Amino acid sequence: QVQLAESGGGLVQAGGSLRLSCAASGRTFSRYVMGWFRQTPGKEREFVAAISRSGTNTNYAPSVKGRFTILRDNAKNTVFLRMNSLKHEDTAVYYCAADETILIRTTDENYDFWGQGTQVTVSS
Repeated sequence: QVQLAESGGGLVQAGGSLRLSCAASGRTFSRYVMGWFRQTPGKEREFVAAISRSGTNTNYAPSVKGRFTILRDNAKNTVFLRMNSLKHEDTAVYYCAADETILIRTTDENYDFWGQGTQVTVSS
């Protein structure tokens, strides 16, 4: 299995930027499609972005496309989420997740391993 640990969350003003990181340990990082999800109290966890095992292909939720960028560094066992032009509605706990598959999937139930989450708060 793989252990995941997110970092980089915090408080930022609307229009600002943050970069989240997710460090992986355990099994070979490049075996996993990596995804970012987010959740606010009382709501379902929602898909944000995902990246293929090689990093060649990505998928984004419509609400973040053009503002967020997902990247991975397989040599450093890390996946990143660069968030620009942040909006108040981006406020959430952000989770990274690993899916041992070749497909980029957007449903959280498909992901096998999860980090503990990092809080992102965007002030309006």
